[in-house]
Amino acid sequence: MFSNCQIGRSWACLLSTKISPLIEKISDQKDFKKLLRTRNNVLVLYSKSSADSSLRLLSDVAQAVKGRGTISWIDCGDSESRKLCKKMKVDPSSKEKGVELLHYKDGTFHTEYTRAPTFKSMVAFLKDPEGAPLWEEDPDAKDIVHIDSEKELKRLLKKEDKPVLLMFYAPWCGVCKRMMPSFQQASTELKGKYVFAGMNVYSAEFEKIKEEYNVRGYPTICYFEKGKFLFNFENYSATAKDIAEWLQNPQPPKPQAPETPWPEEDNAVYHLTDDDFDKFIKEHSSVLVMFYAPWCGHCKKMKPEYENAAEMLHADSEVSVLAAVDATVNKAVAEKFHISGFPTLKYFQDGEEKYTLPHLRTKSKIVEWLQNPQAPPPPEPTWEERQTSVTHLAGEDFRESLKKKKHALVMFYAPWCPHCKNSIPHFTTAAELFKEDRKIAYAAVDCAKEQNHDLCKQEGVDGYPTFNYYNYGKFIEKYNGDRGVSTWQSIKTVGRR
Repeated sequence: MFSNCQIGRSWACLLSTKISPLIEKISDQKDFKKLLRTRNNVLVLYSKSSADSSLRLLSDVAQAVKGRGTISWIDCGDSESRKLCKKMKVDPSSKEKGVELLHYKDGTFHTEYTRAPTFKSMVAFLKDPEGAPLWEEDPDAKDIVHIDSEKELKRLLKKEDKPVLLMFYAPWCGVCKRMMPSFQQASTELKGKYVFAGMNVYSAEFEKIKEEYNVRGYPTICYFEKGKFLFNFENYSATAKDIAEWLQNPQPPKPQAPETPWPEEDNAVYHLTDDDFDKFIKEHSSVLVMFYAPWCGHCKKMKPEYENAAEMLHADSEVSVLAAVDATVNKAVAEKFHISGFPTLKYFQDGEEKYTLPHLRTKSKIVEWLQNPQAPPPPEPTWEERQTSVTHLAGEDFRESLKKKKHALVMFYAPWCPHCKNSIPHFTTAAELFKEDRKIAYAAVDCAKEQNHDLCKQEGVDGYPTFNYYNYGKFIEKYNGDRGVSTWQSIKTVGRR
């Protein structure tokens, strides 16, 4: 639990806490330049009058971000430091409380700290300086009960007589962010009748809660009466009015009508099976085949494009035909052609497999390519195939490899994941910087590979990318902060917190 100082809403924090030795007092310009050169995440307090209350709060913050961020103090009222403040063009006396907080990232000024002057907000900022503010920092979320621990959750459910609607969320979740305004509005309009609560459960410390309330994705919204869970609310595009109407008569989600299997729909695509695949391919001189899985989101997105292309080509018997194979049912064909991802497009000519075509995803590109079939451009090598200093691990050698490393940061990823693709260059660059240090490892695990499914589940991977820090093979913590090169470079400081 946080102290009163930690959860306070203003700088007037009256604890008798001593100023932490972790706060670095700077008065000389050379020392300041050295600080910015050697630390990549620095929050500087500039003051001109008494800053005791600010320093007490920052002492707690410094302890919480030890190894990941640095707190520094420059007293502009001190004769020695006055020149430095003037050089930096900082005048804290112009501020309402006589203090100014500026953040420096990778050796240069980044931004002024203007978020809530609370322990929780400042810690979150220093762990991810470019991340979005916490939900409770939004003034419109004032009527949401923000829960930080399992103990707080249990207390709320035990003592609250009013019905509770609780959103379990992750800070990066787009659906959660889109729904929060409606959730906030409903909480204000129904204040006194219902309790609206939010809890960020992305961290590994909340695995028990996620298991108890069956949190398999974000957001997961649970309805409670007298502390007892009754239903999930699953209208994630709901307005405040929709939420209010549902609360008048809470009901479990209606079972979704089963989707009509693609082969049963009326379209110009030929649907093939293990039994008729070879015969069909031999009877048609030019065939494009889409291997898919019914649950695959990318397949569903591509399906109308593929159907429209088939319609356009259907009238001309001289050109190619388009076919599809459900690879989850017709496993013999899928195995024969080594299908490992969805959708996979393969082109067959005169009964023989000719090309794999990952670049064809739209109707226009499909039709254009089939009018003059050519060899596709060579595929880019996968991350694992490229020569880098990242160690790629699999289930069988994972633990043994990490046991030899004092510091190991492991990125669990999927090749198709956009966030993973954005992180890979930074992660790879950081690995290159430490390639000579035998005690440090930057490693990666491809969770899309079947051989790694059990490993990724065992290591608590529930989204991509997931970054875990290990010390001699022992899991220490998940990392949820900034994903830049400078952050990955600080791997050796993670274990010192």
